Amino acid sequence: MSGLSIREIISRVTSGRLRIPAFQRGFVWDAERVAFLMDSIYKDYPFGAVILWRTRDQLKSERQLGPFELSEPDPDLPIDYVLDGQQRLTSIFGVFQSDINPIEDASWTRVYFDLGAESDLQESQFLCLPEDKVDVGRHFPISSFFNVSGYRNATKNFDDALADRIGAVQAVFQQASIPVQLVETDDRAKVAIVFERVNRMGMDLDILQLLSAWTWSEDFDLQEKFGDFAEDLRPFGFHGVGEDSNLLLRCCAAIVAGDVSPGSLVELNGGEVRDRFPSMVNGIKGAIDFLQSNIGVATLVNLPYPALLVPLSVFFAAPDGKEVKVTAAQRRVLISWFWRSCFSRRFSAAVVRNMNRDIEEVLKLRRGEASALDSVSADVDGGYFTDQTFNIGTVHTKVFVLLLAQGNPRSFVSGSPIGLRKVLQAYNRNEFHHLYPQKYLKDQDVPAYEIGMLANFVFMSSSDNKTLGGVAPSLYRARMDESLVPNILEQAFCPSSLFDDSYESFVEQRVEILVDFAHKLMNPS
Repeated sequence: MSGLSIREIISRVTSGRLRIPAFQRGFVWDAERVAFLMDSIYKDYPFGAVILWRTRDQLKSERQLGPFELSEPDPDLPIDYVLDGQQRLTSIFGVFQSDINPIEDASWTRVYFDLGAESDLQESQFLCLPEDKVDVGRHFPISSFFNVSGYRNATKNFDDALADRIGAVQAVFQQASIPVQLVETDDRAKVAIVFERVNRMGMDLDILQLLSAWTWSEDFDLQEKFGDFAEDLRPFGFHGVGEDSNLLLRCCAAIVAGDVSPGSLVELNGGEVRDRFPSMVNGIKGAIDFLQSNIGVATLVNLPYPALLVPLSVFFAAPDGKEVKVTAAQRRVLISWFWRSCFSRRFSAAVVRNMNRDIEEVLKLRRGEASALDSVSADVDGGYFTDQTFNIGTVHTKVFVLLLAQGNPRSFVSGSPIGLRKVLQAYNRNEFHHLYPQKYLKDQDVPAYEIGMLANFVFMSSSDNKTLGGVAPSLYRARMDESLVPNILEQAFCPSSLFDDSYESFVEQRVEILVDFAHKLMNPS
């Protein structure tokens, strides 16, 4: 097994010789994982070999390296495409390079060596920090290790002992060798076999990416089609669907074969996928329209489980020029299935089995046959809203937010309707705040987990929250439009006991309202 130094990686990426094929997923690591990789390199811990495919044929569809656009390669030199290890290579390049300006957020590249941390076999000595958290006397920017002028500037005020210490850290990275396995061939069939072997070894690549590789052709590039589709969906806030190749490939398999299991995916014929691609596009667009119109989902990020799109896409799949008509009875079943799947956390485990069952039942529903699609066991009790804290990225919170959206909530100050589509498309934490203010409850020594429970949250903008202030609800009521208070409360699933300043009693009554409404969603009349 050969290896590449970090300097060689920087050089090859900068020159355009090290590239990412389009069938790879994008960069998904967070800052903590990037910093942890730096610690592993520093401590000489194993972190897996990178697999490269060397070829003289440049692919028609490629992906940028994380937030970095790559220059065109030298046509006289071979290209190394990353088959496995993209996250590691992107992290290494992003942290240490200084030649290419990122075109997207690259805050994860600001990694520092913590001079104040004790040497520890387990705990990381590297941190990714925002600029306002950096202590220049303690945090050394490792981005300067391969930049002579940057390193000189960063160490100019160091005494000899500190300069020697950081120089020793720099030397580790300058001498580090990233293990590489090289597949050198222009035979794409062999590359597909490599994908399969890599998958069997339990590495990052999966059969969905293998299927994508198999759909290469001169007249139909599946990744390119997905990219075009993403742009088609952008005006509707769902471009994320088109950028999630795994999700789209599951939709393809569901529509073409009625089965999303790995074995079925391997058997899919590229020509069949090409022929049914318009049906898949129509199916996904129909599913998105259904979710927007009936659930209020404004963007893929709002979905508790992206997998929910797959059975819905099967229901709405139709060739160009045809449209699937939805009866009132079918609509009720689909809505019930959606909420039952969400509240039961149906797609948290046994995902393939559950999807295949739902695909089978949704096809029966579409044909007008007896269907058990919505016969999903689900129950909601008060613990759903009291045992989970509000965290905008979790399944419980996403379900809770969509539930709140069903009430068509109003501003707590003006009483005017909230522009839900805009708020849900932005989907950021600043649009949700506590009904019993955090400061007010903290002053009463209420534990943090009780303050942050779902039952204490509502759609509320930062400006409304600032207007109401951190005071008792009985006091901030005076800052609300009194004539609209009953409407505001009702549409926020909120009891009038909000203003009694008894948090325990309020939670008990609000939970009762939320549980009752959750059951109505799962059993639409």
